[in-house]
This record gives sequence, C-alpha cells and structure tokens, in this order.
Amino acid sequence: MSRPTQTREYRLPKRVGIHNLVIQTSPIPSLRATQVLVKVYAVSLQYRDLLIAKDQYPVGIKENVVPGSDFGGEIIALGEDVAGWKIGDRVCANFALDHVFGDPTAETKKSHLGAPIDGVLTEYKILPAHSLVRIPDHLSYEEASTLPCAALTAYSALLGPTPLKGGDTVLILGTGGVSIFGLQFAVASGATVIVTSSSDEKLQVATRLGAKYTINYNTNPDWDQEVLELTNGQGVDHVLEVGGAGSINKSLACARYGGCVHNIGVVAGTGDVSTVPSIVLLKALTLRGITVGSRTQFEEMNRLIIATSLRPVIDKVFAFEELQEACRYLESQKHMGKVVVKVCKD
Repeated sequence: MSRPTQTREYRLPKRVGIHNLVIQTSPIPSLRATQVLVKVYAVSLQYRDLLIAKDQYPVGIKENVVPGSDFGGEIIALGEDVAGWKIGDRVCANFALDHVFGDPTAETKKSHLGAPIDGVLTEYKILPAHSLVRIPDHLSYEEASTLPCAALTAYSALLGPTPLKGGDTVLILGTGGVSIFGLQFAVASGATVIVTSSSDEKLQVATRLGAKYTINYNTNPDWDQEVLELTNGQGVDHVLEVGGAGSINKSLACARYGGCVHNIGVVAGTGDVSTVPSIVLLKALTLRGITVGSRTQFEEMNRLIIATSLRPVIDKVFAFEELQEACRYLESQKHMGKVVVKVCKD
C-alpha cells in the first residue's frame, strides 16, 4: 500500500467536556530515522480520558490535544535507522513513550500519550521505535488496545517491587479495566482474590473469572469489616486501590500488617484522609502510587499473558465516529472491563 499522507484524528480544542471532541483531518509528518508509522486499528478508553476532557487531570495537558493513550495497530512504514521491526508487525506503544526501564521520572512523564503530547485517537500515528511492544499472537487488535494502561497498571501494582505470590490474598476494588486485569493476574499467579462492586451481576462475572469471594459495597457498606472476617482478622496481602480518597481508609483498614496498598485511581470521590499517615505508620504498610509502567515491564507482562493464554475482558466496542457516545458509556460506569473504539478497519 502507498504511504498515507493524511489522517483523521480527534482533537480537544476546549477542555470543558467530552462534547468538545471533534474529528479533523491533518497531514502526516515525514518519518524521522528512528520512528515508525503505525495504522491504528483500535483504542481503549481510560477514566483519565474523561478527566482530561473536563480539564480535571492533575498534570499538564497540551493545547488542542489528540486524546487517547492505548492502541493496537500495525507498522506500515519504517525510518531508515529502525532495527528489529518490519512492516506488518502488530504493535502497541508504551503509555509513556520514553519510559523504557526502571522507575518513572519527571522526564518520562512528559512522554505520556494523550495529555502532555498528542495521543492515539487517530488513524495513523508516528511513534519512536523504542516505545513499541509486540502484540501477543492470540490477541485481536481490540484486545491488545487494552494492555498499555489498564493491564500494565495492574501488573506494575501486583507484580512490581513486592510481587504477589501463590497463596497471597488480594483485594480488588471495582470491576473496571484495571480492576479486572488485577483479578486476572492475581488468579493467574495463584492468589486468593476478593472483589468488590456495586453490581451483583458484575460480581457473578468476577466469580467466573476466578474470584473466590465477592462483596457488594452498596448492600454492605462496611465491606472492609467483611474482608477482615474473610481473612480471619488478618487482612489481605495486597489491595488494588482504585477509589482514592473516598475509599483509601477502608482499604488501609483491611490490609494486613506489613501489607501493600497500591494507589491507582480516584473514582470514589473525596474523603477525609487526615488519618492515612498514622495508619500507614502503625500498620507498617506500603502505600505505593502507580504510574503505569515501563516498556520492559510491558514485555514481561506479555510473557505472562502468553503463558496463561489470558484474554482481556471487553465490555463494548464503538465505532470511531461514536467516540463521544463511548465516553458517555465509560462515564456511566455501567461497563465491566474495557470500553474500546474501533479506529481503522482490518
């Protein structure tokens, strides 16, 4: 195929809501020597995308940004110095393009797709070759698009510096994208998993995915006490904490002494966090913030996905032109797993 010269892409000229997402056609720049051109087949959405659209994201956002951070696509052109890749390879890019290994830094955070730099809600995307990761053969482009942020965040939390091990007990809050991947990775690693949700229907799906215990936090608002009862008063080894200030106190309360609470999201709203430092101190807890992960961790995660034939859970796929509808569906929190936008046709 001839190299395309233009791409349809979404832009966010005003950050006052998802209704300002607009499609425009833009020229595709020339490739630099170490870059590749990728045809984007699918993009998965994040809660982060909603915060960016409303100007509520707590880091710098580029003016008139192309949103989106997670895609599955195919290399269609290579810069002259690119090695190890060929046209036709199926790839994702790391969430932070320049976070190749090690801990995140102030510099790598500047390469987060869809906020400080343009993202991937575009038909064609130029990317540095060092950011690329191969898609596991058994996954579709839609499934692969869910990996860079949601899957890698869960993996970095549960299998990072203090990795869970077989026999550990893991508490997963919610049934969104990161949470479902956390459930799948924990089960694949031999852990006992407890999942909370406001929906009995979603909890039934969590059980089918391997959760041993489930708790509806609407019918049981004292879910932290139930977690303690389920663990004979000991608490859990790991908590995948996606709620933020609105749930952090309960998460700390049901973590075991010396346990790990992985702080990921803010979906539970506000709350009084004044006692958090003292609880962390008194229980010798590790409270760790997660900023997705490195390309090296992405590659390690894919080995686990391949070895266990793990398949991401996709709730619904929307057409490219239905992005606003997809965002509203994500905002409703009716989904379980991931919401995906189909960009180009296979």
